[in-house]
Parts: sequence; structure tokens; C-alpha cells
Amino acid sequence: MQVRPISPEQLVQLLADRIEALPADDGRRLRVAVDGAPAARPGELADALVEPLQLRGRPVLRVSAADFLRPASVRLEYGRQDSDAYHDLWLDDGALLREVLDPLEPGGSGRVLPSFWDAAADRATRAAYTELPPGGVLLLDGALLLGRWLPFELTVHLALSPGALARRTPAEEQWTLPAFARYEAETGPASAADLTVRSDDPRHPALVLR
Repeated sequence: MQVRPISPEQLVQLLADRIEALPADDGRRLRVAVDGAPAARPGELADALVEPLQLRGRPVLRVSAADFLRPASVRLEYGRQDSDAYHDLWLDDGALLREVLDPLEPGGSGRVLPSFWDAAADRATRAAYTELPPGGVLLLDGALLLGRWLPFELTVHLALSPGALARRTPAEEQWTLPAFARYEAETGPASAADLTVRSDDPRHPALVLR
């Protein structure tokens, strides 16, 4: 395994090129996941990919897994700071499949619900459905996405060392750290992802070459 330093701007262009190179000649819609702990800022990388892909003529839909959490009655059944529940129960995999990923399968309708649950208000977002045209790209960001049998054409994992994860996680979220330790031990996201980027310093990412 080799690690190649890369600038944030080069990383965005490299990922946009990689997405553009994925087979989509038949109008296939592409599902791309940017996985990482909140401290790794996966949403920022997904946001940065929107314009380069649009400049390549690709319609883009941005979705965040944080908008597909289960109701508080399920998430917080074992308390507000239960790391195992955070790992196992918070993400509503079924809603994400049903409302976002499955409609983008080949021959699917392309009709996607961009958000499902408002965790702060603990109610449905009542968002309107939107259609991703053929050849479009879904950019989904979130934590703990891999190892769940969710279908993607490309997965990117933003890796943090345990020390960097602890330093960059706010004090009020330190209780989630055991969940990410479990994720490393049980899922091995750096190996499960198609591309892994070391992100201990967001100003100086490094691409892991396998």
C-alpha cells in the first residue's frame, strides 16, 4: 500500500474524473457515497464535487445520510449517548434504499426523496420528490455507510487516525468514538471502499493507493 499526498483541489478533480469514467453509456444513474466520520467532513467533499460534475454535463443530486435517521424513539431507546445504538440503529437503511438508492437502479424511475427525517424536530421532512435524469449522479455523504449492503457504483472513505478523530470530534460528540472504533474493527472501511483518502489534516489529504 502506498500513500500519495494530494491537494484538496486535485482530489476533487481526481474524484470527478473517476466518476466521469464510470460506465453510464446506457443512461445509467451513478450512486456515489462519500463516507466518513463527521470530523472528516464528508459533506464538504461531496459538495465540492457538484460543480465539476455539472461542468462535465452531469446532472447531480446531493443527499445526506443525516436526513435519513430513524425516529428518536428508536435512536435513543438505549439513551442519548449509546455508541452501539449510534453504530447499529441511527441510520434508516430501509428508507435510504427505498427512497433514494433503489429508484436509481438501472430501469428505475429516478424519482428520489432527497430528505426523509428531520432529526432535530423528530418528524418527517415532508420534502418533495425530485427526479434525477438518466446519466445523473447521486452524491451521498454520511458516516458508517459501508458494510451495510447499500448499492453504490463508487465509494470513497475519508479515513482519520484515532488521534485525529479524537482531536477533531467536539467534546459533546466524544461519546461516538467507540462506534467508529467498532466500524474500523468490524467493517474495515479503508479496505471496503473503492477509494480511501487519509484526512487527518483536511488541508493536506493523501490518497491511499492499493
